[in-house]
Amino acid sequence: MPKNRPFVLTIAGFDPSGGAGVLADIKTFEQHKVYGFAINTGNTIQTENAFYEMQWTDIHFVLNSLEKLFGNYAIKAVKIGIVPSLSYLKEIIFAVKRLSPETKVVWDTVLKSSTEFDFLMIKNRTELDEILKEIDLITPNYNEIKKLFPAFNPLSKSPPSGIRALLLKGGHNPNKVGIDYLYTSNGTHKYLPKTDNCYEKHGSGCVLSSAITANLALGQNLETACKNAKKYTENYLLSNPTKLGFHHV
Repeated sequence: MPKNRPFVLTIAGFDPSGGAGVLADIKTFEQHKVYGFAINTGNTIQTENAFYEMQWTDIHFVLNSLEKLFGNYAIKAVKIGIVPSLSYLKEIIFAVKRLSPETKVVWDTVLKSSTEFDFLMIKNRTELDEILKEIDLITPNYNEIKKLFPAFNPLSKSPPSGIRALLLKGGHNPNKVGIDYLYTSNGTHKYLPKTDNCYEKHGSGCVLSSAITANLALGQNLETACKNAKKYTENYLLSNPTKLGFHHV
């Protein structure tokens, strides 16, 4: 058992290119000196430029994996990525909270891949509301927040009703690219980019959310965790000019 490293878990898809999903999360966890576990919600066939095929993992296999991991380890924080449905996500969230009520949960609200494959459709608002009450942070981009909360105003001073905290990622900001906004019950926090010349990367949202998850497991408060995760992600974006970044930054 690793000493002095908190345990964290990613529940997300497998991307064979390593740019997104559990491989990107595990790389990020290792750089943050936390010990990362992974549960695969689905296998994909993709590259950084194209998406070809998706094969989802049966929910019972995922839940059994959760039971075994939480039964053996004190997991401090969980990051959740792609899921096929709200009911699938609900079962995961409620299982985590039943097994370990104190574990922090971050949901990277991936509704569509960067290569335009739809993962999750929002059809049941009541079910979504039930899920969001149990999550510590969600990390949508500007395209995703329009589907999750159509009436939400980015100029708001608090998150939408019924959720604890929301980090609105600035990569798709139609006005000022790269500015992130964290909405909490304590107000809004603004995170400015250190440069406007970052390279586009496949899976950068995965890297950001898993970096936040690692920082929360290390004991950082939410505002600091998001601030430090943004720095890490920007270094990742600057690591090379291709769509597949380096994590030794």
